[in-house]
Amino acid sequence: MTILDINTWNRKQHFEHFKSLKDPFFGVTIPFNVSKAYQSSKAHKRSFFTTYLHACMTAINDVENFKYRILNGDVVKYNTIHASPTLLRDDNTFGFSFVEYSEDLQQFSLNLNAEKERVKTTTDLFPPKNEINCVHCSALPWTDFSGHKEPVSGIEDSIPKLAFGKTKIVDNNMIMNVAINVNHALVDGYHVGLFSELFQKNLDK
Repeated sequence: MTILDINTWNRKQHFEHFKSLKDPFFGVTIPFNVSKAYQSSKAHKRSFFTTYLHACMTAINDVENFKYRILNGDVVKYNTIHASPTLLRDDNTFGFSFVEYSEDLQQFSLNLNAEKERVKTTTDLFPPKNEINCVHCSALPWTDFSGHKEPVSGIEDSIPKLAFGKTKIVDNNMIMNVAINVNHALVDGYHVGLFSELFQKNLDK
């Protein structure tokens, strides 16, 4: 982790403006073509969720501004950003998780499966490891949404938040809407655009 020098940052004024707002988050919902990712999941007998979450986290880790967080008033940059998805239990409640990111899809799958087992065997809402070098994400496979709002704590909250919707067939392609909410003090539309391009590229591998 490194601390940015705000005074030499070209986004100093942007940061100071947006961090002062009651709700500095902005959000967009983007349709992604997940056809190849779904086919790859079936071919390798891997869960579709694991496949697209890994593609997402790889894109997150390739965009510098998504690695920024606000910590004790400073802007810090983490080397690696991990996933914190909500995981469903058999009784339809959920638990938050902390899944360590790995470039290796097989290792990431093992990390995710371990967290799934932990959540299923506890009633705890929060994971033992609960840090800010992550993105919060939820899967909503029951509904195809075109807009979405995430709750924010308002207390120096700078963690990006994503929601993955229900897939649908459009022109013979499998499309999934993904909502992304980010703190504008750290992330601009340009960076969300970079992320979306990389995410789609990863989904097409």
